[in-house]
This record gives sequence, C-alpha cells and structure tokens, in this order.
Amino acid sequence: MVLDLVAAELEALHERISGRFARSEPRSRVREYVTGLVAGLERKNGWTLAERAGEISPDGMQRLLRRADWDVDGVRDDVRDYVVERLGDPAGVLIVDDTGFLKKGTRSAGVQRQYSGTAGRVENCQIGVFLAYASGAGHALIDRELYLPESWTSDRDRCRAAGITDDIEFATKPRLAQHMIERALDAQVPFSWVTADEAYGQVKYLRVWLEERDISYVLATRCNDDVFTPDGRAGRADEMIAAVPAKQWRRISVGDGAHGRSEYSWVRIPIRIAWAPGRGHWLLARRSLSDPTEIAYYVCAGPRRTTLTELATIAGSRWRVEECFQQAKNEAGLDQYQVRTYRAWYAHITLSMLALAWLAGTKTEAIKGESGSKIRA
Repeated sequence: MVLDLVAAELEALHERISGRFARSEPRSRVREYVTGLVAGLERKNGWTLAERAGEISPDGMQRLLRRADWDVDGVRDDVRDYVVERLGDPAGVLIVDDTGFLKKGTRSAGVQRQYSGTAGRVENCQIGVFLAYASGAGHALIDRELYLPESWTSDRDRCRAAGITDDIEFATKPRLAQHMIERALDAQVPFSWVTADEAYGQVKYLRVWLEERDISYVLATRCNDDVFTPDGRAGRADEMIAAVPAKQWRRISVGDGAHGRSEYSWVRIPIRIAWAPGRGHWLLARRSLSDPTEIAYYVCAGPRRTTLTELATIAGSRWRVEECFQQAKNEAGLDQYQVRTYRAWYAHITLSMLALAWLAGTKTEAIKGESGSKIRA
C-alpha cells in the first residue's frame, strides 16, 4: 500500500513536469535522476545515479543538468504548485533562509570564501537562498536562488565561463528573498505570514517592501536594532525589552522544534508611532528558560488583533526550513552535486526540491489515508 502510494505520487509529479521537456530522453532520465536522489545511495553524483539507472557512463545525467533542453524554472513552478496542492493552507507560512554548499576551487558559479551559517564560519562555498512553505500538513522548499557575490558580478569574463549571462546582476540575499516572495504572490500561494532570521529581518528595506504589500511578518533582528514606541520613545531593542516588567513575560510552548519541544518565555511591546487601520507592529522577545541572558528579538507586523501566542508560534515555525535543509541534504541529495555552471546548479537543486516535495506529498497523502481508514473503521 505504501509503495503504491509512493509510486503514484511520483507518477503524478512526473506527469506534471513532462511538458517542460522538449524530448523524451531527458523526460525519462529526470525520473531516474529523482528516484536515485532518494534511493539511499552513499553518494549521489553523476556516476552513482547513472549506475543505478543501468547506464554505463555519467554522460546522460550530466547532460541533463548542463545542456538538455528543458525548462528548469518551469519545473520549479510545478514543484511549488504540487506543494501547494498537497500542503496548502491559508494559514501557511513562508520561511526565508540560506544554506551553504562547501566547494573546492574557484570555478563553480558563485563560489568564494564567505560566511556559511551551515558551517558556522567562513568557508569556500556557494550560498543558496531558499523559500520554504510550511503548514499544518507539512513543509517543503518551493523556490531557490544562487547568491552571486560582487566579486563575481563585477568580473563578466568569469561569469561567462560559468554560464552566467551578462543580464544577471548583483543582488543581495534579501533582494533574492523579495524576488521569491514576489513569485509566490504572483502564483497566489496561500499564506498568512513570512518569517526569517536576523540576516533578513534586520534589513529595513525588506520590512518596508513587505508592508507595502500588506504582508504580515515575524522577522528576527539584532539586539541593537533601533525601535520607536507609539508615544515617541526611541531606543535599542534590548534596552526596550529590559525595561519590561518581569510579570509581563509569559511561558509559551510553540510546539515541537528541530530539537524537541520548544518552550520559552515571551513578551512583546507595541512599536511604531503610527499604525495603519487594522494593523499592528510589535517588538517580540524570546527568553531561554535555562539561561535568562539568552534573548532573541523579532520585529513583527500583522493584523491588530494578533496575540502574543500567535506571534510566538510564527517565530517558532522557522525551524521547519532547517528541517527542510536537513532532509533535502540527507535524503534528497541537495548538497551532493558535482557541477560548476550556473544552469547546472539550478537544475540539480530544482530536482532535489522536487524529490523533497515528493517525500512531503507522499507523507501527507499517507496520513490522509490513515485518517480515512480510522473514520471508516
């Protein structure tokens, strides 16, 4: 029964993307590529995926990523639409985050020595910015962009050698996040909130852009971010929270996180001198129960009636993108690629996202089936 469901979900996904391929050969090979990504191989590269598919060389798999005639961004859109069909909920959350891919050498598109949150230090790596979708039914990655440092976009010869065309200009990670959220809006993805860590939350132009589009957000920010209260007082985020009476802190559990049950003390204060009709703005703080000096800060905007528990729940949902990365790397080969060109990176990452969506969709359908069986019983 489970195997039948797994096969049926892959068949549905493969049928959905089939129109993105001009020829039957890559259309057939992409199925072998995706099934290989989730097959439990020790390493998932052109050689191992080809061997599993019964091919005598990796040429076909490499051609699929580098030169085969198929619409990579179209498949990305198909993956997003599949995720929305399986997991979509008006109360869904869009989560922005980036992850690093350690690389050797200097020729892979976008590679340089740069800080990787994945490694927790400066490494020679590529950085991918991702958009995840999360709801009560599950979570998956729905969009991606490769970050190109200015050292790359200012060297057009280097870019051309890696397949990066002259029209692709430098964009910060928050700008890439904007592009992906804009695509989600255009596709009418159902969601109520956007959340991200402080690398994005401390960027004021991103917050302004979200507010201009009436998008509610809970964004982590740095402790010295400057805020204004409705009565005109100004100060640092940590100073404002330090002045809050102890009795206002509330202990809230926001459900299971990446490391188990997530329970913290939370508090919020209103910020911003003027609120638009029906909207509210808050500075939110989360304090560790075991170490009261460990405090995280968030700037929030949303419906005026939003409760403290609702804000805490959205802030706590960010772990889901971390789980997406972990599962995509461990079970869908997200970081196991041997490609250098810009197009090949997008092709592999998109197919890994498809594999992750397949896993998430299958799990959701299996749960629905179990629930239906219990009701009939």
